[in-house]
Amino acid sequence: MKKVNFGLKLTVLIITGVQVLGIGVFSILYVLNSFNLQETFLPEYVMYLALGLVVLNCVFALSVIYFVNKKREQSDVKMGDIIGSDVKEAYIFGKIGLAVVNEEGTVLWVNDLLEQRQINIINRNIYEWCPKLKDLQNDDVGDTISISQNNLDYQVKFLKSASLFIFKDVSDYEFLFRYTKEQATCLGIIMIDNYADIVGNSDLSNDLIQTVRNDITDYCKKYNCLLRLYRNDAYFVVCNFESLREMEADGFSLIDTVRQVATRETIHPTLSIGFAHDFPDVNKLNEMASNAIDIAMSRGGDQVVVSKYGSELQFFGGRTEAVEIGNKVKIRVFSDSLMGLISRASNVVIMGHVDMDMDALGSCLGIKAICDFLKKPARIVFDSKLTERKTRSALTSLFSRDQLQKMVCTLKEAQEDVKIQSLVVVCDVSRPSLTMCPKILEQTDKVVVVDHHRRATEFIENPVLCLVEPSASSASELVAEIIKYNSSAEKVALDKISATIMLAGIFLDTAFYKSKTVGLRTFDASMILKEYGADNAIADDILKDEFEEYALVNKIISTIKTPYYGVCYCVSDEIIERSTLAKVGNQCIQLKGINAAFVIGKTAENEVRVSARSDGTINVQVLCEKFGGGGHFSMAAAAFKDTTIKKVEETLLDVLDNYLSEARVKNSDTEE
Repeated sequence: MKKVNFGLKLTVLIITGVQVLGIGVFSILYVLNSFNLQETFLPEYVMYLALGLVVLNCVFALSVIYFVNKKREQSDVKMGDIIGSDVKEAYIFGKIGLAVVNEEGTVLWVNDLLEQRQINIINRNIYEWCPKLKDLQNDDVGDTISISQNNLDYQVKFLKSASLFIFKDVSDYEFLFRYTKEQATCLGIIMIDNYADIVGNSDLSNDLIQTVRNDITDYCKKYNCLLRLYRNDAYFVVCNFESLREMEADGFSLIDTVRQVATRETIHPTLSIGFAHDFPDVNKLNEMASNAIDIAMSRGGDQVVVSKYGSELQFFGGRTEAVEIGNKVKIRVFSDSLMGLISRASNVVIMGHVDMDMDALGSCLGIKAICDFLKKPARIVFDSKLTERKTRSALTSLFSRDQLQKMVCTLKEAQEDVKIQSLVVVCDVSRPSLTMCPKILEQTDKVVVVDHHRRATEFIENPVLCLVEPSASSASELVAEIIKYNSSAEKVALDKISATIMLAGIFLDTAFYKSKTVGLRTFDASMILKEYGADNAIADDILKDEFEEYALVNKIISTIKTPYYGVCYCVSDEIIERSTLAKVGNQCIQLKGINAAFVIGKTAENEVRVSARSDGTINVQVLCEKFGGGGHFSMAAAAFKDTTIKKVEETLLDVLDNYLSEARVKNSDTEE
C-alpha cells in the first residue's frame, strides 16, 4: 500500500508539473505572438482548451480516488479471512477490539467488535479521537493504559511493530472494583469531648446531651451509618466507603452542628471522630479507628481524623482551641507512672527539639529534677549548634561548668548512654524527626512524650507513656504540674535556676501571658514555680532582645503585606534564627486588625522556614499542616529544604487561597 501511495503521488506531481510548465510556455508565446499564435488560436479556442483541461483533471482525480478505494478494499480484508472464524469468535467473546494505524496515526482498519460498538474511527486520527492514547508512546507510562468510551472501560495496549492497538473491554471488572470499593467496610468512633463537664452530677438524660445524641443519630441516618452506643460518651459507627466519602465531601458538618448547641452554662459540646478504611481485616480497622480517635483527642478534640491504610491521616475541623482541663487526676496518674518508670530504669536521657528554646530547656530541667529526686542518673541532650542563642546563653551563664558537665551530654554521648533498660523522655516535641537526637528513639522501647503541641501525622512510635495536652500553654507548664501533683510523700526538689528557666519558658510560649492559650492552669503552674524560688526579673532578663536583633525584627516587620483581611506575612532575605522569626510573628499579632501572621525567612543556606502566629481566631496549625508543618493552634511552623523564599511565598499564598476559610474559627456565641 505504501508503494502504491508513493507511485500515485509521483504521478500526480509529474502531471501537475507538465501542465504548469505547458501553460506557462504557451502563455508567454501567446502574449509575444510567436508563430502567429494569436491568429491561429482565437480567444474562444483558448477558453475551450482550458475548459477541456479542467475536465481532464477532474476525470483524472476521480480515477485516482476510485483506484485508491479499490486498493483499500482489497487490503481491508475481513477479520475472519485473516485469523479464521473460530478465532474471530474468540476475540468477540473475549471482548477484544483491534485497530491498525499508519505512521501518522490514521486508522486503516478495525475489527467487528469496535464497529458493533459504534466506534467509527476508520480514516480518523486515533490520537485526535482519544488523546490519552499518546501516553502509550511514553516509556514511563507502562505497557497499557485505561480509557473510557461510550460508557465502557477499556484497557489498551499498543504493538508498535505491527502498528496495532488492542482494546480489551474491562467494564465488568471496573464495575466490580468500584462496587467493592464503595461497599468496603469503614469503622468509626464518635466521642463527646467534654461529656463529663457537661453532665456533671446531673441525670444522663439532660436536654443538652439528648440534643447532641439526636444530632449524632440524625447525621448517621442521613449517611446510612450503623450507630451503636458502647459508652456513655462514645458511639461505634459502621458504614461503607461511599457513605464515608459523602461525609468527607460534606466536611463532617456534624462537628459544626454539635458545637453550635447552646447551653445556659455557656459550655459548648464538641465531638472527636475517628474513621478507618481501606483494609480487609475489621480487627485492624478497629485498631486504626482507635488510633485515629486518640490522635483527634490529643490534638484538642473538635475534629475528625480519617485513617486510610498505608496513607497519611486526613484532618477535618479543628477550628476551636483546646479546652483547658482543670482535673488534676490525670496529671497525678501520669506523674506517678512517670516516676515509676524512672525508678525502674537504669538511666534517663532527656531531650527537646532541634533549635531548643527556653520552654524545651525548662521542661527538660524539670524532668531532670524528678530524676535527681529519685536518685537516677540523668542527662539532657545538648548541642550548641542545635540550640537557640538565648537558650544557649542562659544555660552557660546560669550554670557552672562543673554543673553543665554533669547535666548535659552530646549527641554521641547520648547514643552511648541509651541501653535497653534506659528511659528516654522527650519534651516539647512529639515528632521524631524534630527531636535533638532521633537515633536514640530506636535504641530503646521505653520512651515518654511530654508535649503541648497538637499531635501530627508523624508521631513517636509506641511511647510507653504519653502526655500531649494542646490546652496547655507550654511544656514547662505541664512539667511544673507533674512535679507538684504526685503521690510521693516527699516534695520533689527543684532548684531556683531550673524553676526560673521554666518560668521563662512559660513567658516565651505565652508572650508574657498574652496568648489565648493562657488559662488558670498557666497561672497555677507559675505559682508552683514561684514556690520553688523562680525569679521574674531573671526570667525576663534572659528573654530580652539585643539591640541588633530588635532592629532586625523591626526591619522585617517593615516588609509586611496583607493579602487577606486580618492576615499578614513578612519576608526576610537574611539568614536569621528561628526565634527571631517567632518574635516577628508575635510583634505582628500585637498590631490592631491582625489575626494571623506568617513570617518567611532563611534559617540556613538550604532551609527556609515559615513561623506562624495567631490571636486565636485562625487555626495556623491547620494551615501549616497543609505544607508539611505543624505545631499549636495559635503557634505553628513549617520548614522547606532546598528551595527559595519566593517559592515558599507562593506556596503560602496558595494555601491561604484554598484553606483560610476552613482555618477561621467559628464563634458559636456570635452565630447564635
